Amino acid sequence: MEPLVDTVIEDPRWEAFGLDAVAQRACQAAMGYLGHAGQGFTLCLMGCDDAHIATLNADFRGKPTPTNVLSWPSEDRAADRPGATPDAPEPGPVDDPESLGDIAIAWETCAAEAQAAGKPMPDHVTHLVIHGLLHLLGYDHENDIDATLMETTETRILETLGHSDPYS
Repeated sequence: MEPLVDTVIEDPRWEAFGLDAVAQRACQAAMGYLGHAGQGFTLCLMGCDDAHIATLNADFRGKPTPTNVLSWPSEDRAADRPGATPDAPEPGPVDDPESLGDIAIAWETCAAEAQAAGKPMPDHVTHLVIHGLLHLLGYDHENDIDATLMETTETRILETLGHSDPYS
């Protein structure tokens, strides 16, 4: 089986952490939970530092500060109405999988958040990768009803991996 995630490491701390394995496991669990095929999709995940993600955040969101995770869907997959589950994307063929988009994750912010919450770094990163993937799939948290749907979906996916509710 082809890997779902194409991981690009810009900060060597992510390599030592094992970002690729954590991301593959998180994304496979999410796609399986959502009933999407195990194959036919791909996404790119970049492990970077706070300086790079701050630049990306400034360029794409007008916020020149670091953040934990950013995502860029390959197309708009949002639901037609608030609170509705986004439509599932169509998988591509095995030799040309459908690109879901790109995610960037920042080392320092993730590490600081994990420490502040008293969570193991792998658990926090798993949550953030799933969060980014859900954005690629059309989920958002722009209003309360959509945020509830997204957070509930994240929590249920994390439960399949033996992780606790990140919002409790």
